[in-house]
Amino acid sequence: MVDDHRAPVWGIERILERQDDLSLVASGTTVTELLEQTTDLDVVILDLRLGDGTTPRENVARLAERGIGTVVYTSGEHPDLLRSAARAGTLGVVLKSADEEEIVGAVRAGGLGQESLTTEWAAAIDGDPNLDAVELSPQLQRVLALYASGGTSISVGHELGVSPDTVNEYLKRIRQKYADAGRPTRTKLDLFKRAVEDGWLPMPERPRPE
Repeated sequence: MVDDHRAPVWGIERILERQDDLSLVASGTTVTELLEQTTDLDVVILDLRLGDGTTPRENVARLAERGIGTVVYTSGEHPDLLRSAARAGTLGVVLKSADEEEIVGAVRAGGLGQESLTTEWAAAIDGDPNLDAVELSPQLQRVLALYASGGTSISVGHELGVSPDTVNEYLKRIRQKYADAGRPTRTKLDLFKRAVEDGWLPMPERPRPE
């Protein structure tokens, strides 16, 4: 974990020590300090504002070069820093006020190299003025929305009255358009994120406590 305040580190340590499959193996006030201790890490929980003046984008990219994913752990009052981390490829964004289940879920997913889409991530991206717009025809918009929402080529084709092969061809066009805009879509979650970013799907809502 990288945070230049001890209280969040202690809090995360207490949360993770109750999990059989997770453990906090090292912490530092900077990414450099952390990496001097070890590089044998699955995921780093990263604060956005650090005293050494590094940017979230620099830190996320530096860790990614070593095959280490990141989950941003933040109070959330700096959306510009959140956008920087999101553009750099962080695997998740979790508020320090989030409940334990959400924090553990994001860390566990990050440790497996998986992204966890949260309301905070979506809100940061939604306000990003630097995203290059991608123009999609109404048909491609429908394909993206249906497929990214969990559909399959077969179910989307049935919904739109076209063959699965045609759906796959549409998906190739969509992926190429986003790749040309510098916004690659390697996974289905990437497609969901692009659909949220461009307004084809609504931002996910935080589940209400029961």
